[in-house]
Amino acid sequence: MSALIDPEDLVHETELVWLEDIEPLDYVRQSLDRLSSRRRKPPYHRDGRMVGYAVIGPEARASAASGTFRRRVFWLLPHDRDQQPDGLYATGAPSEAVDPRTLAPKVAGYKTERSEGGPASEAMLELGRTLPKA
Repeated sequence: MSALIDPEDLVHETELVWLEDIEPLDYVRQSLDRLSSRRRKPPYHRDGRMVGYAVIGPEARASAASGTFRRRVFWLLPHDRDQQPDGLYATGAPSEAVDPRTLAPKVAGYKTERSEGGPASEAMLELGRTLPKA
């Protein structure tokens, strides 16, 4: 489980919307952002690009102080492994990164050998699974 996302913050999620194919991505960064809507594509104000976001149901209540909703956003920075395979994250991954294949509505996701850029574990090899070449 991701140490940075509290499962209680995900209880109202109904769907994850991917803006691009996540299959070739070893990891995505995830964060909980304060957003003005439950469903619409959120604005993106970071370097890099947004690759997905969560939709939350009508039972989610806006913050009384700000009128915003806490929703997950998935993103990548220009120096992440998908753009710079031999760069800073050739091995390892940022603290907020998780394997996108482990994400689902209400599920925070977690790091895997693939997301860490390391060798496949013996368990993966026994299952006949290998990491893709960067």
